Order: sequence, then structure tokens, then C-alpha cells
Amino acid sequence: MIELGKVQKLQIIRETDFGVYLNTEDRKAEVDVLLPIKQVPEGIKKGDEIEVFIYKDSEDRLIATTKMPKLVVGEVGVLRVVETTRIGAFLDWGLEKDLLLPFKEQIGKAEKGREYLVGLYVDKSNRLCATMKVNKILSSDSPYKVDDKIHGIIYRINKDMGAFVAVDNKYDAMIPKHELYWTYRIGDKIEARVTKVRDDGKLALSLREKGQIQTDEDIIHVLTKMIKNGGVLMLNDDSSPEEIKEQLNMSKGAYKKVIGRLLKERKIEIIKNGVRLL
Repeated sequence: MIELGKVQKLQIIRETDFGVYLNTEDRKAEVDVLLPIKQVPEGIKKGDEIEVFIYKDSEDRLIATTKMPKLVVGEVGVLRVVETTRIGAFLDWGLEKDLLLPFKEQIGKAEKGREYLVGLYVDKSNRLCATMKVNKILSSDSPYKVDDKIHGIIYRINKDMGAFVAVDNKYDAMIPKHELYWTYRIGDKIEARVTKVRDDGKLALSLREKGQIQTDEDIIHVLTKMIKNGGVLMLNDDSSPEEIKEQLNMSKGAYKKVIGRLLKERKIEIIKNGVRLL
């Protein structure tokens, strides 16, 4: 069987002036596939096996290439938009024929020159296409456990839920809404910590360090803000979570931990409607 969008070893069945035709060793594929002459390695002959990638040419015929694309079917990776048209965006994936990212597979509008995280799949018309909806390709069977550090790319943002992340371009994960303390965009690369492995295998992430490490970083952040404000910060127990997030990009719980530590260490004092450095 010859698989569209996959790298596989095929046998040279016959030779022509414009290339060689390939098939499986037992010739089970219905049609032979052309490997154009400019792709044929020197010294290769009928009966030899060769590793190729299978895609389709401009006339929708199966064709082989010895060039390896940046993605094969079932994989996810970052590709650059080289052109936008009325049918979608075209991406550079390392082959002569660019890869189509249809409008219906875009999240937002793809812009020329920008890079996006996409997956490769075979559509209903049996053609290779890209999709930004990579959740249908990403795996939930990751090797990570709670408190592990990960690297990923944000592939979707839902204002009511949080940011969805592709970890290692392979595994599905999410940063819950309450863990997002500043603005992110689709395509942003992040480093995070695993806080939970859900029953379905997907990872829950936090952008914050665990426990004491994060508190120390928060203290530095708050003290820096106070110094810039002339040694005061007009926030207290009655301040809303929204006010604290707007001024400090942290949760109210994290802010209260910082204030508790600084009071205990006698570095600040309570004043009307806020705190002041000592």
C-alpha cells in the first residue's frame, strides 16, 4: 500500500526517460508512482528500494520525492505563510509545491510572513492540507507528570477557558484562565509547569513556579513596583482581584502571600488604603 503524506520505502518497477516508477515490493498498489528524473539518485536501477515521500502534483496525481518535508501526516510543526489567496493560505513545508491551509482550518486569519503551528492531514477529497486546529492531531499520552517543566506553543485561546498548548509539538495541554496573568497570542512559545495530568491524559499547566520560588519572584516584582511608585502601593485586602491584576499581573491570593511575608519581615507597613516601604 502506498500512503499519501507518509515517508516509505518503495521499489523501482520500471525506468523511463523522465523518471522511474515505484510500487510496493509485492506491487499491491493499484497504480505506479512517478519519481521525477531530477529526484532519481545516480546509480539506482530497477529492483532497488528507495525512501520517498508521497504527495500530489498540480494535476492531483500521486508523485514521489526524495526531499523530506517539514511535516508528514499526523505530525505538528511551525510553518511560514508564503502567500494568501481566496481559498486560504499557502505554507512553506520544504517541497516545491506549497501546502494549503484552508480558511476553514484557520484560527483567526493567517497572515503572510507569519509562522503558525499546524498539523498535516488528508482531507475528504484525499488531498494533503494543513490545519491550525491541531487538537485533533495532538496526543494525550504524554510522559510528563506533575511539577515537570515543559516547553510548548499556544495554538488556541479561549477567553472563557484559557490557552491551549501543544507541548513538544506532540501533546495536548491547557493553561487555565486563572493562570493567565498577561496577554498571549496564538504562536507564542512558553515554558510552564505541569500542575495536573487529567483523567483523559491532557496536561494542565501553570506559568508560575511552585511555592517558595514563585513567592520570592512575586516579592521582587511587588517591591520593584513600590519603588517606582515612591515607596507605596495603593492596594489592600479590600482591593478587587481585577485591580490587583491590572496593577501587578498577579492573583489576589499571590499578592496577599507577598504582603504577609513583607509584613513578617518588617519591610513594609500598612497605611490607609495600601502599604508603604519601611
